[in-house]
Amino acid sequence: MKIAIIGASGYAGGELIRLLVHHSTASVTCATSRKLSGTPVDKVHPHLKGFTSLTFENPDTEAIDADVAFLAVPHTAAMTHVGKLLSRGIKVIDLSADYRLPKDIYEKVYGVTHSDYFAAPYGIPELHRKECINANFVSNPGCFPTGATLAAAPLAKYAHTVIFDSKSGVSGAGDNPSATTHYPNVGDNIGPYKWTAHRHLAEMKQELGQLGSTAKCYFTPHLVPVNRGILTTAHILLDEPMQQKEVEKMYQDFYQGEYFVRYQKPSLAAVRGSNFCDVMVESEGLRVVAISAIDNLVKGASGQAIQNMNLMCGLEEHDGLIGAGMLP
Repeated sequence: MKIAIIGASGYAGGELIRLLVHHSTASVTCATSRKLSGTPVDKVHPHLKGFTSLTFENPDTEAIDADVAFLAVPHTAAMTHVGKLLSRGIKVIDLSADYRLPKDIYEKVYGVTHSDYFAAPYGIPELHRKECINANFVSNPGCFPTGATLAAAPLAKYAHTVIFDSKSGVSGAGDNPSATTHYPNVGDNIGPYKWTAHRHLAEMKQELGQLGSTAKCYFTPHLVPVNRGILTTAHILLDEPMQQKEVEKMYQDFYQGEYFVRYQKPSLAAVRGSNFCDVMVESEGLRVVAISAIDNLVKGASGQAIQNMNLMCGLEEHDGLIGAGMLP
């Protein structure tokens, strides 16, 4: 399969190329960047030297020749590409937020008018696998909602309140330097941000609802001085008490057979560089604490996007994604 990555110069684009090198069927044949057209990919992603001979290019969307296209572009930019690609029979996985929410909610949350809306499966395969299989278009979830939803999913419908507290590595902010990501502001520090109004909260509420939950949902993210990873603590407040053995069995049964969800003590180092989500729970009766760990660039972005591509194309779901985390 010929793969195009539109917006390939950022972290997500680099991860797509890194992972697809090991895919049995897919080959990246087009990596686009408006600003870096003509620049060898390995000049921007030096870890890929020897693994790719691609040069960034800037073709018109209508000229892209591919079986599958990944959109690794900023929010509001993806909507200018999707319709053009789909009309030519190219399968699309969008890593931006442009198609994760219903049109009216997207416009309210992001403060923009959606110019080319299509309904798309929300690509957490562990929860929406049937919708993703053989689909032509999938919207890849946000990194925070992926870790949070997988932490709470087995208990969601039994909760009246869910509070997510997430600690994220700096790569989640993208590759453009800012005062927020400046080392003296990040190193030896921990910083809460968008305490009550992070945009990803809308996705979390949506997914809890899809799981049959009417729970109130709250979310506060924090920036921590690590490159990769999101550790999410979900405080799940129940209507009726549940004991530890009951809750553990519920999680183990819910994720039985899920290759990429492991029931074990979450650690950022254990999932770093991998597509795994590690989850564990502890109950004190009416409150269950569920903790998940993912790599924000892999299970939280590019790895999950490839997982979705595999489902869309009838391939083995873990093709190109078999690899342990990088502990320590």
